[in-house]
Amino acid sequence: MGVLNINKDSFYDGGKFNSKDKALKHVEKMFNEGADFIDIGAATSKPGSEEISAVKEKKILFPILETLIKEFPNSFFSIDTYRSEIAEESIKIGASIINDISGGKFDKNMFKVISKYKVPYIMMHIKGKPNTMQLNPKYENVVVEILNFFIKQTKIAHDNGITDIIVDPGFGFGKSLNHNYELLKSLSLFKEINCPVLIGVSRKSMIYNVINKDSNQALNGTTVLNTFGLMNGANIIRVHDVKEAKECISLWEYLH
Repeated sequence: MGVLNINKDSFYDGGKFNSKDKALKHVEKMFNEGADFIDIGAATSKPGSEEISAVKEKKILFPILETLIKEFPNSFFSIDTYRSEIAEESIKIGASIINDISGGKFDKNMFKVISKYKVPYIMMHIKGKPNTMQLNPKYENVVVEILNFFIKQTKIAHDNGITDIIVDPGFGFGKSLNHNYELLKSLSLFKEINCPVLIGVSRKSMIYNVINKDSNQALNGTTVLNTFGLMNGANIIRVHDVKEAKECISLWEYLH
């Protein structure tokens, strides 16, 4: 999964692809490098970020989404949103997947929309809201708590008629550095939920804070953690750098 952030505030590539021309060129590059689908985010959810209005999210997202669907009609686009109204309109425009950082907790109508349109749903775990989630997050047992979250939320989703669910532990979303690595080390346990597992560690602080770099120098670390994730059950890796991720996957598959 290639990442396309079209807002100006994302932690790594904010402002780089927030016009139609820039977005088109970057999406074409990611597909040429081997991306299976592209995840489009119009509202940043980086730690400390403030929520933008639905009106602003629509204004940023829909013109670029419409252009991408027109230019790449046979390709798959995921929309990173927790708002059901954004999800529904995006699906009508042509989006194939909804990626919800709240796992259905921020908008009570999200499951209804997913059930109505029968699209794949990425269910992520987050503790708190983006603006406060990294203010000393606490768990008794981070792995057990998040497993229980997915058991509960996938049951609710199934009861609403949703069957195509992908789970994402939510690295960096209400987790300390140690929490992130505990989750990654225990990733194989998430296969027990019987859903594909997605990981998104690309260029995050859990990498660059360990190696004392910044996000611009976190590509090698990203590749290491993606490799570990693949070895422990990840089915999808969400990345900013598609070429390197594809090479990582090719070598991992060759080993198998």
